Amino acid sequence: MAPFPSGLGIEKIPVTVHASSRAASTAVASEIASLIRASAAKGQNAVLGLATGSTPQAVYEELVRLHKHEGLSFKNVVSFNLDEYWPMQPEELQSYRRFMREYLFDHIDIEPANAHIPDGTLRPEQIPHFCDQYERQIQAAGGIDLQILGIGRTGHVGFNEPGSSRESRTRLITLDRVTRMDAASDFFGERHVPRKAVTMGVGSILDSKRIILLAFGEHKAHVIKKAVEGEITSTIAASFLQQHPNARIMLDAAAAAELTRFKTPWLLGPIDNFGISWNEQTVRRATIWLARTLQKPILKLTDEDYNEHGLQDMLSSRGGAYDINIEVFRSLQNTITGWPGGKPPAKPGDPHERHGRISVSGHDIFPKRVVLFSPHPDDDVISMGGTFIRLCDQGHEVHVAYQTSGNIAVWDESAIRHADFVAEFAHAFKDRLGDHGQQAAEAIEKSVEEFVTRKQAGQVDSPELQRIKTLIRRTEARAGARYSGVKHENIHFLDLPFYETGRVRKKPLGEEDIRITMDLLDRVEPHQVYAAGDLSDPHGTHRVCLAAITTAMHRLASREWMKHCTLWLYRGAWQEWEPEQIEMAVPLSPDEVMRKRYAIFKHESQKDSALFPGPSDQREFWQRAEHRNRHTAELYDLLGLAEYEAIEGFVRWTPSAADGSLTEAKPVARSSTAERSSASGDLH
Repeated sequence: MAPFPSGLGIEKIPVTVHASSRAASTAVASEIASLIRASAAKGQNAVLGLATGSTPQAVYEELVRLHKHEGLSFKNVVSFNLDEYWPMQPEELQSYRRFMREYLFDHIDIEPANAHIPDGTLRPEQIPHFCDQYERQIQAAGGIDLQILGIGRTGHVGFNEPGSSRESRTRLITLDRVTRMDAASDFFGERHVPRKAVTMGVGSILDSKRIILLAFGEHKAHVIKKAVEGEITSTIAASFLQQHPNARIMLDAAAAAELTRFKTPWLLGPIDNFGISWNEQTVRRATIWLARTLQKPILKLTDEDYNEHGLQDMLSSRGGAYDINIEVFRSLQNTITGWPGGKPPAKPGDPHERHGRISVSGHDIFPKRVVLFSPHPDDDVISMGGTFIRLCDQGHEVHVAYQTSGNIAVWDESAIRHADFVAEFAHAFKDRLGDHGQQAAEAIEKSVEEFVTRKQAGQVDSPELQRIKTLIRRTEARAGARYSGVKHENIHFLDLPFYETGRVRKKPLGEEDIRITMDLLDRVEPHQVYAAGDLSDPHGTHRVCLAAITTAMHRLASREWMKHCTLWLYRGAWQEWEPEQIEMAVPLSPDEVMRKRYAIFKHESQKDSALFPGPSDQREFWQRAEHRNRHTAELYDLLGLAEYEAIEGFVRWTPSAADGSLTEAKPVARSSTAERSSASGDLH
């Protein structure tokens, strides 16, 4: 797909938006390769400024492919990395030096002496001299030809936190708490994140001849809007790129979603300037935006309201306010259903002979076979617990499939407590288990305690500790599913291999992950599938789990049962669907909200203080879910629909041609305005 058109002057930095993060990464890798080859042809070095984090991984993967399969040599490349935590040993899991070796340097022919990375092992008194030398090395190399950047949630580039000046150079900096929260998952808790880092300064970065800033995923959309459309300010270090003559920002559609040309293009003039027409989806989005802006129900919007808020073209092309209001109101009204799986067949003469308003393939089949995929062992009840319970209550054959063990998200103390319980249990039933059983339990408890005592921050758990944590989350998931009404034999633990690294950073999605997912679907032959579309998950697991499902369903497309199968995407753990996106809205009563809360409470290891709560919301997951469900209900009420206690929203997944690819299985919601993709972590 060609990049989207620009923002007609409102964007103060040139922005290119690609259809996917993979397409953007490939384009950036191609530019880097062209620079390297052009420099080599002139007998010159290509000087690159490099970044770390999850976002540039696909760029580095493509560069490695170009080296191995298309002969791209890095012999003439000199590189300078943006930053490194301090203190940090080069072999530690979180070391950027290690990151660069694992993802790039060990797979290409760059001269080791030409790869420069800030030193995290320096003594405090050595740092000023090192920073001055780093600047001189960049100058001696002729300056950076192409600098790759990312953007943190605070708007930082490199580790230039809010307040960094335009003239700042390479230095030691104290990290903002938000930045440390964002990095907490990589360090197994915020308390282990270093408080300082060595970083190139804003001035050092702006000295580069060309700059490309990459950002992928919805969680970057708000700060991208500030950097691109806002004023230049030291509060948002990335905004200084507005002053650079050759800076560019490369986004996927999700990261671009808050830019005016995507969110409210009608404010910039005729929308056909952006390749958009006033179709049903655009009209619905604009009308809901207008109603929310004016805090008026849809049916009370007037011609004047539309005219005064940049919607004259829509008004003239769609028949006036009355017709638009009715059309959009009915489309929203038709999303609401208390029967997410459809109603039982009506008896002859039944005046309520209907199956609900939602048009679902195979809606006349009752009861349905349903598979609910849960990336982590608690996403099912957190994100769609009310619908989950209702599907069971209404008589459908509900299966729940927990895709990963979730074992890294359990506190060590909780694992020790469970090991202690097993030892006590073995002692209490020694007459049945025998001396061997008691001794084995006590040996495991001792082994786990000894490991935890000497465990270093970020160290991978021992096999025994990993197994105990897996069992903790498995028994909690089983308790939550049983409480929701699922039969024991319909609870499945897939333990997808990509997850089982013992680290926050996972392996890529592989064929075994797809096979496991396909096998379950083929056994159940579901009429409905539910999956997490909550792709702002900062660890990236949701995105990979959804890719496993969409790839599997693409490959199973010829199966007879697939003709009657619909895939619904849910949210709730990290964000919620907007009203203009929702295609099925399941209202919850106060009693159902409480039942959902109790189902979440079954996950005791995640209660009170989850190990990885995420960077943007420190509330417990049940509190987030209830707030988001109530907020959705309040929005429906504001728009003039019935008032409910809470609403869980869903979007129907529509397959794309790329869904058979492990690397580009895209979860595209039919009514979404942007591709839903995410990348964990910030770029540095």
